[in-house]
Amino acid sequence: MMHKVKDHADLRRDPRTGAIMNMNSLDHEKYVARREVNDKEHQKVQTIEDEVANMKDDINEIKSLLKELINGSK
Repeated sequence: MMHKVKDHADLRRDPRTGAIMNMNSLDHEKYVARREVNDKEHQKVQTIEDEVANMKDDINEIKSLLKELINGSK
């Protein structure tokens, strides 16, 4: 049998494990949806950061090749 958590209508404590559980499934569904949105946003940011890093590497390589071309033609 779960015990009510004081001042929290939707929370119950398992007396055996001490775990607190939210009995409101709508709150859980909202949490999961928010987490998925946050994970997608984080993935987008990570992808953009990776692309910028690759572009920096490409620019540095182009600069290096241009320097070699200029120095080789003198």
